[in-house]
Amino acid sequence: MADVAGSIEIERDGLRFPFPEPPTPDQPIEVAPGILWVRFPLPFRLDHVNLYLIEDGDGYAVIDTGISDDVTRAHWRALMAGPLAGKKLTRLIVTHFHPDHIGLAGWLCEEYGLPLLTSQTSYLMTINISLTPGALKAKPYQDFYLRHGMAPETAELVSTQGHAYLSMVTELPPTFLRLVAGDTLTIGSRQFRVYTGDGHAPEQIMLYLADEKILFAADQVIAKITPNISVWAVDPEGDPLGHFLRTVRLLEAHVPEDALVLPGHQLPFYGLHTRCQQIVGHHEDRCQMIAEACQSGPKTVADLVPVLFHRPLDPHQLSFAFSETHAHVNRMIRRGELTWIHTDGDVSRVVLA
Repeated sequence: MADVAGSIEIERDGLRFPFPEPPTPDQPIEVAPGILWVRFPLPFRLDHVNLYLIEDGDGYAVIDTGISDDVTRAHWRALMAGPLAGKKLTRLIVTHFHPDHIGLAGWLCEEYGLPLLTSQTSYLMTINISLTPGALKAKPYQDFYLRHGMAPETAELVSTQGHAYLSMVTELPPTFLRLVAGDTLTIGSRQFRVYTGDGHAPEQIMLYLADEKILFAADQVIAKITPNISVWAVDPEGDPLGHFLRTVRLLEAHVPEDALVLPGHQLPFYGLHTRCQQIVGHHEDRCQMIAEACQSGPKTVADLVPVLFHRPLDPHQLSFAFSETHAHVNRMIRRGELTWIHTDGDVSRVVLA
């Protein structure tokens, strides 16, 4: 495994990156004594996920899993037969319910005899999608997307997302240990503070090791991208962007600027407060773009998608872009900057308040 002291740090956009070259799936990098960083591939535009292993007695506790596919299973087996040969896995901690993080949880727990630790929301949402994969196809949900200007074919895609999810997630164990914000989680000789975040995924688990200033940030704070933040039909008036920004401010208030941030994607970095401020500024800029677009008249959410997303989008990407645009609209409505009107039958549009 790569030596911590052997890393060459780089600096970019006000952030410092102590490990500028990511690990390969079969060669972890030790980012702190007894803490390993592993990266597995994903078959998406965001083509990787970061996993972490924390020394836990005579083995390692695992944070996140990768998706359920043969490639990821092979990487896990190679890891256990190679760099981790002679070690055991002790428990699995899942940060949130998205397939790249929880996908192989059931398989790993069964294959290596692990208990599952996660938030109640992550566990129950995975179970719920498994039981009712086509629930969003119900007419009230499809009508929601159509009402906001989404094309029928895209509404159909969004309504069947649960089917794709199931192909990337194994069945969860029948029991789990619930992690709650404010808990202290002991792993080996270390004491971790449990934080939870919202906006990208409800009750997303983050772990903070105060003694060593190390934050396992999951997808809440990433160095170069912001995670998808979406309004979904089951919570049409929700404010996920507000929840996300509240979590960002919580991290900025409780975790120091010089903490090492270990994110779910891209590179570990120093500069948490700087990145939090960049994220807040990014979303404020997008709200301003929406406000400027609405100066020319009423707009549906679909009308506003190209305002925020300038490149061509396939139907899958469009579904996420639409739902993220809606999150910005709902945030602005909560702040009194926009209001809904109905000018064309059942179609909803926003205007400046």
